[in-house]
Amino acid sequence: QVDLWQPSSPLHIVEGAVTDVRVPWNTTRSLLPFLQQANIQYTILISDLQEAIENQTGGRSHRNRRSLSEYNYEVYHSLKEIEDWMHYLNRTSSDLVHMFSVGKSYEGRPLYVLKLGKRSRPYKKAVWIDCGIHAREWIGPAFCQWFVKEALQTYQTDPDMRKMLTQLYFYVMPVFNVDGYRFSWTNDRFWRKTRSKNMRFHCHGVDANRNWKVKWCDEGASLHPCDDTYCGPFPESEPEVKAVAHFLRKHRKQIKAYLSFHAYAQMLLYPYSYKYATIPNFNCVELAAYNAVNALQSAYGVRYRYGPASSTLYVSSGSSMDWAYKNGIPYAFAFELRDTGHFGFLLPETLIKPTCTETMLAVKNITLHLLKKCH
Repeated sequence: QVDLWQPSSPLHIVEGAVTDVRVPWNTTRSLLPFLQQANIQYTILISDLQEAIENQTGGRSHRNRRSLSEYNYEVYHSLKEIEDWMHYLNRTSSDLVHMFSVGKSYEGRPLYVLKLGKRSRPYKKAVWIDCGIHAREWIGPAFCQWFVKEALQTYQTDPDMRKMLTQLYFYVMPVFNVDGYRFSWTNDRFWRKTRSKNMRFHCHGVDANRNWKVKWCDEGASLHPCDDTYCGPFPESEPEVKAVAHFLRKHRKQIKAYLSFHAYAQMLLYPYSYKYATIPNFNCVELAAYNAVNALQSAYGVRYRYGPASSTLYVSSGSSMDWAYKNGIPYAFAFELRDTGHFGFLLPETLIKPTCTETMLAVKNITLHLLKKCH
């Protein structure tokens, strides 16, 4: 399984690997005989991609008219809808929610974060959660919204949730890459990067998960601005990355876990991403991952692979997870949510609820693990 839909950046394509490729409709007839002739095995996953995209983004007006109190967590939401929802929660759930911005995106949009938790004491440990570093991975922001919903709705009735929100703060960033996410709604459903301009190559964007100052632009990242895994002109060149890194640095003594949500592969990954090596607190992190994937599986029987990102997925440098770990956050995880490639980034809305329900169990498990002493 590799992290691309069109081989514009063939970094991870090796013999024996599986890759997903978008093929223009008018070349299909000539391509299929070529694949057969070359003895390349293939499966047609989605025969009409354009139709599948339109099914996901079409028919929006009925959703927009619904009141925020009836917000539907089982559909994908545009950036404006998500921001309106955040403002609404900030107004109506002020006992548990505080909304703030950590900075502005390249195109000048605010980078909103929700701080969740009971203001029971001045200092509390915290968990950082971000979604949507890669624009096209819509199930990420859907999960961040689901997490907030569950926290607010079950706080009174679920002892574990009450414990979590009483003893910890959660910083939840539903859409990290706001410019890219909006672009994936308006122009290119499969857009991955930020939207910063590169004047020399006239290509837009940097991979916000290759732009962090940890083994920057080494293996698994590209120096070419037109590639999907372009690392940027320098570390933290992207205002979104710089803003979040600044916030995490400022609160590093408080933040004990960093959780980042991606798609797709059904994996729970931990450091290192940039090298094959064992982290110093491997036993604690491995145990947390093992328990989390078991909790996740208990919902629908979906089995996640888990392990160091480099050996479980592939080597990549400049990732947020490695940076968080290197900057003193002891529990750093990246989730690759459903599925394993049939729908890929076009995960149907009918799968939002099961995906988020099972992921919620894993996140609660990791969080409760933090509150215990790991030997």
